[in-house]
Amino acid sequence: MDACAVDEDATIVAGDGELRREPFHADSQAPIDCFYVYPTVSYRQAGNADMTIGPEERRAVAQQFARFGSKCRLFAPVYRQVTLKALLTSMGANPIPFSREIAYAGLLAAWRSYLAQDNKGRGFVLVGHSQGASLLADLIRDEIDGHPIQDRMVSAILMGMSLPVRSGVEPELPFPHIPVCRANADLGCVIAFADFRAEAPPPTGSRFVWAPADMKSVCANPAALGGGAGALDAYLATSGATVFGEAARPVVWSNPPRRIDTPFVKLPGLLTARCAEDEHGAYLAVTLHPGPGEARAKDIVGDVIVAGKAQADWGLHLIDANLTIGNLVAVVGDETRAYLARPLK
Repeated sequence: MDACAVDEDATIVAGDGELRREPFHADSQAPIDCFYVYPTVSYRQAGNADMTIGPEERRAVAQQFARFGSKCRLFAPVYRQVTLKALLTSMGANPIPFSREIAYAGLLAAWRSYLAQDNKGRGFVLVGHSQGASLLADLIRDEIDGHPIQDRMVSAILMGMSLPVRSGVEPELPFPHIPVCRANADLGCVIAFADFRAEAPPPTGSRFVWAPADMKSVCANPAALGGGAGALDAYLATSGATVFGEAARPVVWSNPPRRIDTPFVKLPGLLTARCAEDEHGAYLAVTLHPGPGEARAKDIVGDVIVAGKAQADWGLHLIDANLTIGNLVAVVGDETRAYLARPLK
């Protein structure tokens, strides 16, 4: 079964509680490709995953990637990622062994196979989150930046990681020859960000915004690449699931509660985002705007909760993609038009 051939329909929940269905349509004739590397999701008990495709990998694709099928031909290879168990034990006293090199080698092999067998000169967008974004950053440095293939990179979307750049230097170059995207039609550039609630900014040392001295983490706001605040075109799982698992309890999206039979919901007007920068780093600050007397949910789920308390260091990491995916798909559409219209070299 194709993991990307899933139901991506959404229900729009208006402020007055009205429900409207938004059907999803993939484009079988999409002129560019999207190549996705999923985040740390594997439930395998070893330090590195095997090549089995489990429900967690399928969930990641459904939550973070399948929606790009309206603009791209989709590629989502399996790789021997560092597992959730390895990640969690690495934070304690008894870490299990793992190899990031094994994970990267698998990604590199998949990438080279894609180029040799499938690409055929087409433009491509790279999409990754967390571990997947970090591995894609290495791939860009090793295989794309400064190489002829760079001309085919429409953009790279690196979510939920810190990508450092020199402070005050223009243009911002996270890689020697690749800038940050600052307009929807920019090509050959990078969109990177990590989401936090505006009222709960990242603490000192947060892994998702940390950068060396005299540097800062990239923040390119998919809702307003040119700067300022923009409305988030978020697609949230109706069940409250995140990329890492199901919600502890069902989410009620309308008041009074009404049955929603699509896998995703949209809450237009509820969420905006802007890039913020403070002494802790640069990040995408997400603000909720619940109106008085709204007949729908006034909050979202997606924080990492441990012992009943949100973990400030993680922010909204679990829904980095859900919050921004509608905006990102629109950007990829604009980039595609610019890519197809560019003068041929």
